[in-house]
Amino acid sequence: MYKVIVIDDEPLARSLIIKLLQNYPAFEVVDECPDGFEAFKSISKHNPDLLFLDIQMPRINGFELLEMLEKPPAVIFTTAFDEYALKAFENHAIDYLLKPITKERFDKAIQKCQHQALSSNMEAISHFIEDQVYEGYQHRIVVKDKGNIRIIPAEEIYYIEANDDYVKIVSKDGAFLKKNTLTNIEKILDPNLFVRVHRSYLMPISQLQSIEPYEKNSHIALLHCGMKISVSQAGMMRLKSLLRL
Repeated sequence: MYKVIVIDDEPLARSLIIKLLQNYPAFEVVDECPDGFEAFKSISKHNPDLLFLDIQMPRINGFELLEMLEKPPAVIFTTAFDEYALKAFENHAIDYLLKPITKERFDKAIQKCQHQALSSNMEAISHFIEDQVYEGYQHRIVVKDKGNIRIIPAEEIYYIEANDDYVKIVSKDGAFLKKNTLTNIEKILDPNLFVRVHRSYLMPISQLQSIEPYEKNSHIALLHCGMKISVSQAGMMRLKSLLRL
C-alpha cells in the first residue's frame, strides 16, 4: 500500500486526482492539502510514499515545499505550464501531469509508479532540489525554522554566509540555516541586487556602507547592519562592476 498526499490549491484538481486514484486500491490517499504550509505539516505527520504536487501555489510553491523536506517522497508533478514539466522535471520526477489531466495520461503515470520502486526517486529529487535553477530570480528564500516554514523577503536579508553543507541567512529577524550551497543561492537571486564578494559571502548591494583595505588584494565591507565581511580580489572586481566604479 502506497500512502499518497494530493497537494493543489484548486479543489477541483484535488478531487479529480483523488477520484482517479480510486481505480488503484494500492494507492491510499491519506490527505489532501490546498497549499505548501498545510502540506508540510501533513507530510511530517503521515510520511507519505508519493506526492501529487502542484507547482504554482499561493504562499509557497511546489519547489519551495520540496526544499523543506529532508527526505522528499516520490513526486508526480501537476502543472498547467508545460515549460516546467518538459524542461525541468522530466528526468527527476516519476512523471508530470499537464493540466487538464486526462484519465489516459493519469493511468500512464500510475503505471510508471507500479513499474519502479517509489523510493528510488528520492535521491534524484534531492539532487534536483540542490541543483534547481528557477525560472526568473527569486524575491524570497524559504527556510525551515524549528519545524515551521519561514519566508525571508530578499529585501530583509543582511548577508548570506557559507556554513559547511548549509548557508546561514542573516536577516532583520535573525539568522537561519538552510541546507544548500552558496553557489545555488547566488543563482536564484537577482545579480543586480546581490553580489558574491567572497567564496563564503553573498550580500545585497543595498547593505554596503563602506569598503576598507585589509590585506594585500583584499578588503573589508562594512554593512549597514554593523557586520564586517571579507571581500576577495575577485569579489572587489564584482563590486566595482556592479557599482560601475
